[in-house]
Amino acid sequence: MSLSERLNDDMKQAMKSQDKFTLSVIRMVKASIKNIEIDQRRTLDDNEVLDVLNREVKQRKDSLQEFKNAGRDDLADSLHAEIDILMKYLPQQLTEEEVSAIVKQTIQEVGASSKADMGKVMTALMPKVKGRADGKLVNQLVQQNL
Repeated sequence: MSLSERLNDDMKQAMKSQDKFTLSVIRMVKASIKNIEIDQRRTLDDNEVLDVLNREVKQRKDSLQEFKNAGRDDLADSLHAEIDILMKYLPQQLTEEEVSAIVKQTIQEVGASSKADMGKVMTALMPKVKGRADGKLVNQLVQQNL
C-alpha cells in the first residue's frame, strides 16, 4: 500500500471514529501533497510523499521549539501531538549510534580527511539516511567526525 493510499485510509478511519484532530492533521498533509501535485502536474510517488511528510514534521519541530521558548505550552502540546501522528507515516528513525556508524563508514568510503570534504560526505550520506534521520543530527555528526 502506498503512502497516499495509507493516508486516505487513515483519513476515512478518522472520519468514522470522529477523531477531528487526526483528521485535520491528515487533511493538512494531503493538502500539501495536492499542492505539489498541482504545481508539478503529476502524481507524487512514495519518495516524494515521504519528502513532504519530512518537511511537515521539520516545520512542526521548528515551531515547537519557538513555542516552548515563548512559554506557549498549550500550542507546544498541540504541535507535539501533530508530530506524533505524522511520525506514524515515516520509516523507523535511526538512533544516534546507528547514524554515527553510517557517518563513519561513509567518511571512509569517500576518503574524506578534513572539513573541506564535508560536501562530498553529505552527498554520499544523505541518500543512505533519507527519511530515517534528522538532517541536523547528520550534519553535526559529520562535523564531529571530520
